Formats: sequence, structure tokens, C-alpha cells
Amino acid sequence: MKNSVQRLGNIAIVGLKAISRNKLRSFLTMLGMVIGVGCVIVVVAIGNGASASIQSTINSLGTNFIMVFPGATTASGARLFTGNSNLTPDDGEAIKSEAPDVAYVSPQVRTAAQVIAGELNWGTSVNGVGTDYPLIRVWNVAQGDFFTDADVKAAAKVAVLGATVAENLFPNGNAVGQIIRIKNVPFKIVGVLERKGGNMMGQDQDDTILAPYTTIMKRLSGKTKIDMLYVSARSADAVQQAQTEIDSILRQRHRIGPGQDADFQMRSQEEIAAASASQMNTLKMLLLIVAAVSLLVGGIGIMNIMLVSVTERTREIGIRMAIGAKGRHVLIQFLFEAITISIVGGLIGVLLGIGSSKLVAAKAGWPIVVSVESIVLAFGVAAFIGVFFGFYPARKAARLDPIEALRYE
Repeated sequence: MKNSVQRLGNIAIVGLKAISRNKLRSFLTMLGMVIGVGCVIVVVAIGNGASASIQSTINSLGTNFIMVFPGATTASGARLFTGNSNLTPDDGEAIKSEAPDVAYVSPQVRTAAQVIAGELNWGTSVNGVGTDYPLIRVWNVAQGDFFTDADVKAAAKVAVLGATVAENLFPNGNAVGQIIRIKNVPFKIVGVLERKGGNMMGQDQDDTILAPYTTIMKRLSGKTKIDMLYVSARSADAVQQAQTEIDSILRQRHRIGPGQDADFQMRSQEEIAAASASQMNTLKMLLLIVAAVSLLVGGIGIMNIMLVSVTERTREIGIRMAIGAKGRHVLIQFLFEAITISIVGGLIGVLLGIGSSKLVAAKAGWPIVVSVESIVLAFGVAAFIGVFFGFYPARKAARLDPIEALRYE
């Protein structure tokens, strides 16, 4: 046992000396592993960060969220999307009162305007919504209050500002109680929303103004139809049933028979999340393929250098075998050298990957999540590549004939 440990120690010392004799060549050989492992960690970190960011954005849409928006219509046998809506506020009221699995409903009417407050102005989107809107979106008011059902019924000229709009129109604060003009119509500010952040498309959700949908329809847009319905199911388990109930109610109200194409569409929070997850998985797979190619190139580089090393050290191998070294000892030595190069390159790659991930997060502002699993995976793959690509040169060295090796010039 003692002799075996001593022999392994000697093999390790000889292997390390062989690596250190050609420092530049050893470093260049490691470089492939460094880049490959670093790429794996960075791409997984970017993918995980993007997934977490998208999931957070989807969660910011609201609770048990369902969107109902206009769909295509059939005209003269052709299926067309005209851009016109057949949805009405009464559709929303019917859904809320007749669908048992629906908790909240809010119409939405959207327009854009240059908003004026004193000497300042700001271009933003103006959304006409109902009083259930903040409950659906889980969007609290930071200052003041949200408008009331009485404001909706009276088409009152009141508004709630998003945080971005409030900061640009009232940089000194105290927006509540002030008057703004939207398309030359005066609105009194009754509240300012909490900051929500960006959405999946990178748009600022706080760059908005909310007002009663009745006010927007009558005083700003002149629309008689609404652009969309926001719906919240009573629970996550009830989302699918709520969609079935909504489909039945709207088909009945719009006189759409069984088997006929609906003039509306629905998207649930789960469907949006599933579609986004599918896209992210595809992107992560492509990035991982690129990283895997880098690791493969690194492994081929290790095998190439180890083959050159076997050729260069043929006479040394012959001398060692002539004085009693076994083929397995030579095999272990060259395998040790290959694994050492891989592992050291893997360690440097891990540090490079973590550092690069933090640099990307700091400079580009991208969400980055470095996971322990990606580090373990990358390091494990590096070690495996060392064994896999180092075995053939080591086996070749172990099979050299001592007599022929001693004659090698």
C-alpha cells in the first residue's frame, strides 16, 4: 500500500514537472478549456437571468391573469383581422356577473397623448380602465387613491399616474391634487401608482396614465368599443374553467354558433409563460451548443498536445520502462497530465465565467443568475474531457516497446 502511494506521488511529480517544462504550450492547451468552461457558465447565467426576468415580468401582469382581445372575423369566406373590436363594456359586465370562476374584470381603451402639466410636457400612453384593474394587475397606489366606481359612471376627469410620468411632470413630487391636460382636456390627479418596472418587450410599464374607461371613450378617443378585457380568475386552478365560461358567454352575446370562428381571442398568464419558456429554452440550447463546441475544441487541443508530448518523450518513456516501470504506470502518468491540464483550465474557466457574468451584469445591465449547477456541470465536463481526450495518447505511450523507444532519436 505504501509503495503504491509513493509510486502515485512520484507519477504526479513527474507529470507536474513535464507540464511546467513547457509553460506556454501548457497554457495554450488549457486556453480551450478556459474559454469553453467560461462560455458554459456565462451562457447559462444569461439564460437563467433572462428566464427569471421574464417570469418576474409575467408575474407583474397580475394574478391568474386572462386577456381577452379582438380576433379575426370571417367575411365572404375569408378569415381576416380588420383591427376593429367587437368587445364592449357590457361584455365585461356580463363576464363578471355570469362567470362563477371569474373574480375581477376591467375593460381597457388605449390612446396616446402629449400630456401637459404647467410648463412641462410628456408623451405617454393613456389607458382607460375600470376599478378592478389594480386588483387584476396587483398594482397598488403609492400616493393618493385610485378612482372609484362613481368616477367611472360619471365619466369623471380624474387620472392616476404611473411613476415615470409623475417623475417627469412633477419632478418635485406632490402630483396628487394637481391638474394635467390630456388632448386639451383637464384631468385632476387622484393618485400615483407604485413602480412596476419593464415588461417582456422592455417597455416601461410605469410610463402610463390610468383614467376611467368611460372618460377616455367619451372625451378623448370617441370609441364605442373597447380594445381589450382584463380578467382575473378566482384561483390558479380556475383559469382554464374561467376561459371556458368566458368563451361561452361571449359566443352567446356575439351570436357565434358552435363550430363557428370566434371574433375574439384569449391568452392566459400560463400560456404566456409557457410560450416564453419555450423560446428561452431554445435560445439556451443554441448557446449551450456553442459552448459545447468550445469545450470540444479544447479537448481536441489537449489530445493533440499530449500526442506531441508522447512523441517528444519516447526515449524518456523507454528508459523508465527499461528500469522497471509498467505500462500502466506510463498510462497513469500521461492521463494525470491530461486531467491536470483540464482541471486547472476548468478552474480558471469557472473564475473567468463568474467574473464575466458579473461584468455583463454591471456594464450591460442584463439580469444574470450564476447557478451552482452550471459551475458543477462545466467543471465536471472539463474533467471528463481530460479523461476522454487524454486516454488515447496515454494508452499509446503505455504500449510503446521499450527497446524501440530507447532507439528513438
